Amino acid sequence: MKLGVFSISLSVKDISTSKIFYEKLGFEVFGGALEQNYLIMKNDNTLIGLFQDMFKNTILTFNPGWDANANTLETYDDVRVIQEKLLKEGLVLENKVDKNSEGPGSIVLKDPDGNTILIDQHI
Repeated sequence: MKLGVFSISLSVKDISTSKIFYEKLGFEVFGGALEQNYLIMKNDNTLIGLFQDMFKNTILTFNPGWDANANTLETYDDVRVIQEKLLKEGLVLENKVDKNSEGPGSIVLKDPDGNTILIDQHI
């Protein structure tokens, strides 16, 4: 199963302070908007999302169909295909995508320790 590019989405208290901190670690703004309280920071192929007042906990995020530069991959597993495989494995999904839809969609599940996993397809 190809989950796509991985990033970690952090719930931050002050996005400006977090931006400065991660810039000191060598990250640069890759996407998002400070005035909308979210930024995607990049260092080589490592991606970190900074989100202020959007969710409570850290989220492990996968983006099917994208590489680390948000370029569309020629081949990838659609989020609906991933959902079907996960359900067949007996996993419980907190949010599902309509299996009859096409294009963007997302699913959410939790690992055994309660960590949230978001599989978020933008294409």
